[in-house]
Amino acid sequence: MTQWYDQVTAWLGANPEWLGLAIFLIACIECLAVAGIVVPGVALLFAVGVMAGSGALELWETLLLAYTGGLVGDLISYGIGRRFHQNIRGLPLLRDHPEWIGSAETYFQRYGVASLLLGRYIGPLRPMLPMVAGMLDMPLPRFIAVSMLAAAGWAVAYLLPGWATGAALRLPLPEGFWGEAAVVLAAMAIVLGLIIQATLLERRWANPMAAGLCLAALAALLLGWPHLQGFDQGLMALVQDQRTAKLDHFMVLITRLGDFQTQLLVGAALGALLLIARQWRAAGFAIATLAATGLANSALKHFFARARPDILMEPLTSYSFPSGHSSAAFAFFLVLGILAGRGQPGRLRLTWLLLACLPALAIALSRVYLGVHWPSDVLAGSLLAACICAACLVVMQRAAPLSAMAPQVWLLVLSACLALFGGIATWALPTAIARYSY
Repeated sequence: MTQWYDQVTAWLGANPEWLGLAIFLIACIECLAVAGIVVPGVALLFAVGVMAGSGALELWETLLLAYTGGLVGDLISYGIGRRFHQNIRGLPLLRDHPEWIGSAETYFQRYGVASLLLGRYIGPLRPMLPMVAGMLDMPLPRFIAVSMLAAAGWAVAYLLPGWATGAALRLPLPEGFWGEAAVVLAAMAIVLGLIIQATLLERRWANPMAAGLCLAALAALLLGWPHLQGFDQGLMALVQDQRTAKLDHFMVLITRLGDFQTQLLVGAALGALLLIARQWRAAGFAIATLAATGLANSALKHFFARARPDILMEPLTSYSFPSGHSSAAFAFFLVLGILAGRGQPGRLRLTWLLLACLPALAIALSRVYLGVHWPSDVLAGSLLAACICAACLVVMQRAAPLSAMAPQVWLLVLSACLALFGGIATWALPTAIARYSY
């Protein structure tokens, strides 16, 4: 398999004109029943992402090709399941590995539509769940709607790291960038790795450890940010190299979701909805997390008084470190992810948190794209939110774990918050575009 992988990547490197088709096919195979388990699609997607980022393809082209390929793989898998139904168990490979379809079927029957969203990020389940959905006669329009949503986050999560690596190798970057980036990435990998391991093993001290690790990483960043100029300037140059007029409008829309007024209204709505639904402890956890994150961010911002990047025509007058947009977004969406995962196994709780972090990460990256925050600003904001969120969860669960919310309550809360987000962002878009222009 290693030799085959080396041959594929070497051939694509020598024939970059086929790279777009390769991204589409690899994404399709990665999401295709059975084939997605056998073929090392994740490694191949990273490799072709690096090639695309080296100048062969724009970021939007790379993501669109992967997104389309993933959707086609889902539809083919769904069609196979719909065609053969229970007879599918007798097909080659599945007959020899009944556990592949058995685990996916159990997962789908237990979590329904949510399994297609969560299982997208769980390797062995990703290619099997669409086939099981077809086998169990899930309505096609519902499957397509869920698949379109799941494939969008999946394409970003699996292609963006490779593309960014390729672009970083292509551009002239400041001296010290790679060393500083390696230190930051290694520290974050250690923190996330320890938290993930403790959660999967269902350790009682997982939440206190998460709070402590995030606090330690945040303290190191607060002390060391003056020594990360190469990292900040290099990533800023990489992101600014991708700016276009059309993408500016989209990023302004995303960044509006993290504005103070938006986060205040949506946070208040979340707390009010939980109180109306008599979810007292969940409401206390949400309100405490959002309020403490906002207060801590304001205090740190004025203490460090770090100037913003000199990108905008009319630079913002407030300070940049830590990023208020990043801390507010991560606090809000982490709260939603934690509430969604209550009462579920560790793997599912982690998957909910991953899904919750995607919109928060988009808001944080939009700040770097628009040139109003350094990368270390948004990293500090995310660590601050994660630390406070984990600490508040520890306090709220001293006597007993937070109970799982009823599906009706969860859907009401999520729908209302998303609707409020969309309404506020759209209403304020024209003013924001003028504010964040070059």
